[in-house]
Amino acid sequence: MASIGTLRSVVLAQQQGAPSQNTLSIPTQQHPNAVPPIKAPLAQPDTALEVPSLKLRSQPGYEQVTVTVTDSSGKYVTDLKEDDFRIFEDGEQRPIGFFRIDRSAPVSVGIIVDCSTSMVTKLPQARTAITRMVDDLDPRDDIFLESFSVEAQLLQPFTLDHAQIIDHLKFLHALSRTSLYDAVYMGLYEMHRARRDKRALLVVTDGMDNTSKTPRPQVIAAARAMKVLIYTIGIGEEAAKTDDEFMGGLFSPDADEVDMKTLKVLSEETGARVFNLRRVGDGDELSRDCATISNELRQQYTLAYLSPDPGRPGYRTLRVDIPGHPDLSVRVRKGVAVIPH
Repeated sequence: MASIGTLRSVVLAQQQGAPSQNTLSIPTQQHPNAVPPIKAPLAQPDTALEVPSLKLRSQPGYEQVTVTVTDSSGKYVTDLKEDDFRIFEDGEQRPIGFFRIDRSAPVSVGIIVDCSTSMVTKLPQARTAITRMVDDLDPRDDIFLESFSVEAQLLQPFTLDHAQIIDHLKFLHALSRTSLYDAVYMGLYEMHRARRDKRALLVVTDGMDNTSKTPRPQVIAAARAMKVLIYTIGIGEEAAKTDDEFMGGLFSPDADEVDMKTLKVLSEETGARVFNLRRVGDGDELSRDCATISNELRQQYTLAYLSPDPGRPGYRTLRVDIPGHPDLSVRVRKGVAVIPH
């Protein structure tokens, strides 16, 4: 059976320019509920931008947090100061070591598109929506493109040449069944190559997972550990059957059902948003959702702090408050996953 080391070898080979098929079969670990040993590298510093100092980022327990703040009407609030925020880990307040308003901060973005058979009539709209989103992104954002059906496939590794992403959208073709969990898991591993300290995935799918080798709890554990925002867009009616029924093979997903439960967990755990389109139609709503995501990435804050006792493995709750503005809503990832060495 392949190991986590195998996955790391694939990433390392890609970083060193070794030839690769860009297709990755994700192994199942013996303990699917365990947090997998995923560790993103330090972002490459950009001297033109305010980024967390190397001294801070290299300290044990460094935690970076993306915070989205909205008012009662849902409008983004982007004029707050560092003193307005309080960070709590497991209920204990932690000093803020870094603060940034992300209006001009570049982002590493991974775009993951479902290419299962049921997407055949939706891919043209998806191509159009993603093209508009890529056009809206900052030229300094690095992006990768991944597709998935029965396998997850990296169509374009991280690049600053956005035209390459748009050009590779032509390779999105509906093929077979749905390996959603494998695709998200592979996307998180691809984030090892990210240039930027702020990182996000966009997952577009219209189905239920039916062929993944990676169990759902393992994907969620990886999402918790990686500190990557996972935005998800589900196209179709939300599946009514339970996870246990699907996992046990008692039912087959209907063609128009989407696993909104999993998408919601992935997005909410990471502090991102989930969108549900009942049907893709002419693609306008899909384009609006993609535009909303690209815009939100510029309306957020980045905070960082040092978590005490960083060697203690486990999951710790995370909360960010703005005590002087009780009318504002704060969205942030739900916790800190400390990875055992």
